[in-house]
Amino acid sequence: MKAPRHTLTRTGPLAVLLFVLTLVPAPPADAQLAATCGDRATVLAQLASKYKEAPVNMGLANNGAVMEVLASDEGSWTVILTSPQGITCMVAAGQHWEPVERKKVGYAPSADTKIH
Repeated sequence: MKAPRHTLTRTGPLAVLLFVLTLVPAPPADAQLAATCGDRATVLAQLASKYKEAPVNMGLANNGAVMEVLASDEGSWTVILTSPQGITCMVAAGQHWEPVERKKVGYAPSADTKIH
């Protein structure tokens, strides 16, 4: 008897992202903000003030949470999630953010495609 095949559902991409984020090591303690959750406006203001980060991407999860990626020109980045109740939490942070050109659905990179 064959094992059932697993397929990604509409929540699959978010689940994959959250799994990948668990693999990202936490930044050093001196790079972390004192509070990891709070009011969205306060979290955004702190990230803008301390790291010069601003939103560069966002998406809406099926559970109503908003996921945002913030990045600075210096390359630092932070991922935040805002719950439907309005609580914003930082879930990952790091360095070396690189914007990539958005490709059309079905795009397959060629061997000479350059990664910035």
